[in-house]
Amino acid sequence: MNEVETEINRLITVLKNQQTSDGSWRYCLESGPMTDAYMIILLRTLNIHDEDFIRRLTERVIYRQEKNGAWKLFHDEEGGNLSATVEAYYALLFSGYCKKKDENMQAARQFILSRGGITEVSMLTKVMLALTGQYPWPQHTLIPLEILLLPLAFPLNFFDFVGYARVHVAPILIVTDQKFFIKTQKTPDLSDLYVNNSTTSMNLQPYINQQSIQYRSILKFIKSWTENLHYLPKHIHNVAIRRTEQFILDRIEPDGTLYSYFSSTFLMIFAFLALGYSDKHPIILHAIKGLKTLTCKSNEPIHIQNATSTVWNTALLSYALQDAGVPYSSITIQKAGQYLLSRQHKKYGDWIIHNPNITPGGWGFSDINTINPDIDDTTAALRAISKLAKTSPIYRQAWEYGVNWVLSMQNDNGGWPAFEKNTDKEIVKWLPIDGADSTSTDPSSADLTGRTHVGLNVHYPNISRGIRWLMKHQEEDGAWYGRWGISYIYGTWAAITGMNAVGISPNHPAIQKAVRWLLKIQNADGGWGESCRSDAVKKYVPLGFSTLSQTAWAIDALIAVSKESIPAIERGIQYLIVAGDKFDWTTTYPTGAGLPGGFYFHYHSYRYIWPLLALSHYKLKYLGNGKDAHVTS
Repeated sequence: MNEVETEINRLITVLKNQQTSDGSWRYCLESGPMTDAYMIILLRTLNIHDEDFIRRLTERVIYRQEKNGAWKLFHDEEGGNLSATVEAYYALLFSGYCKKKDENMQAARQFILSRGGITEVSMLTKVMLALTGQYPWPQHTLIPLEILLLPLAFPLNFFDFVGYARVHVAPILIVTDQKFFIKTQKTPDLSDLYVNNSTTSMNLQPYINQQSIQYRSILKFIKSWTENLHYLPKHIHNVAIRRTEQFILDRIEPDGTLYSYFSSTFLMIFAFLALGYSDKHPIILHAIKGLKTLTCKSNEPIHIQNATSTVWNTALLSYALQDAGVPYSSITIQKAGQYLLSRQHKKYGDWIIHNPNITPGGWGFSDINTINPDIDDTTAALRAISKLAKTSPIYRQAWEYGVNWVLSMQNDNGGWPAFEKNTDKEIVKWLPIDGADSTSTDPSSADLTGRTHVGLNVHYPNISRGIRWLMKHQEEDGAWYGRWGISYIYGTWAAITGMNAVGISPNHPAIQKAVRWLLKIQNADGGWGESCRSDAVKKYVPLGFSTLSQTAWAIDALIAVSKESIPAIERGIQYLIVAGDKFDWTTTYPTGAGLPGGFYFHYHSYRYIWPLLALSHYKLKYLGNGKDAHVTS
């Protein structure tokens, strides 16, 4: 007990000391080299020579290079990642601080050629290369701009994409339509990265062949509809361009970024340039300033985050501290509550398109997010303010708005999405977009559905439908897939704790099956660890080592449904205690998911949040007064 209490107190002390003056916790959301590379490429392309800033970004890109010359998205990625390596290599050349003759650059080039060259990179990388004159645009537009003119009632329309996909697709449609690119005198020449010197346009033919009937029917459908309009084709096309431009303008956040994401803002800048905006236009200058505010400092050179995770961190940490015994009346929790209260959304966002007649009340992921709330951050914020809501009318009102919004966002199939209700049409997955099933739609997921249950209770009629969805989507081996974490440990933890929170018996066959799976995959050191490869292959892949967050998820799930502590829990608790203050690649391994196979996150906050919750729940259930933290939280 002394060891558990000591570690809990250590974590509480660390977190209290790291809280900022506005009540938030501002930890870095770290990813691969893409954002740093794109920022270098953007600044050099626009002749913005902020040398100190570019040099420090360059240092981070170099720091992440592997000995074989490649760049990886996660430690156990085999060999390296081709797209990340091309992006990093290009940025280093563009920075001016590296030359092709440098040893590390030669190694990177060799890796790129060994993987098939520049034509084998991802679609987003090809778009970036095309924007800077390194890759030819396709001869024909793969998705016509006129898709933005299709009414909502049509079988396919632009709002069938989920919001975070729309804000990336819209600027891509503009630059592709305009065949736009910028090439300066200092733009590096990447022609030697084509295998056999054969340059091809943005070739998606293999994908189109696989989906030929469906894809061609979509194009035919859009074409036939626009031809029935009583306007000349050129006029219709111009209307579509302006509709797309206005769509983007309407979704710029106060800090100048598009939807608070680096990646979409990068594309937006080029789209506006393609439409004739000057590079000195206030919107573009404001956007660049907003991108710079995404800079975070870690133990290595600076890094550009794809988005800030301030609301997410603050909500989870406040909740974890309260479960650890920090009273809600303390200055720490009060300040966090005030911050969260200030970040609750009052504006109507695109979510209302599929969910009309509901008042705003959600929370977003980022500190600068005002129009794109999500279920995960909202339920996290609700848990953080639940005790405050019992004594304060202001918090009670915020809590009620939040709960009503979450309940209204339940999909028709019973599960919960991340951002928008009922945006899971099969037809959208036919479009020629990399990973369309993961990037373009927003299906129900076990992690969202499970954690929504933790924030509610069995008296809500929506809960039984959510439970049925979870039961239906359990994997054969007993696990659940988690969309926004890595991956099956994450989803299984969320499903187990969610079902436990609303009164499903620990002896239920589905829960016992999941418990057996968790026990089976425990590592010899007492911890748990899952590879990011699970996310891409949709099958559990062991990491071979343990991580703090995944261990905490597994332990927390077992504690929720184990009346008495079992050896697996004891071993896991010991791992958390021993590994709590270590720093190596396992403590920086990305356990947050963005784009399967393409984008992963290392949350600097996760080494505190999840171990603190697991240790606190262990103490409450087995060492305290016997109260089950999962039922009462």
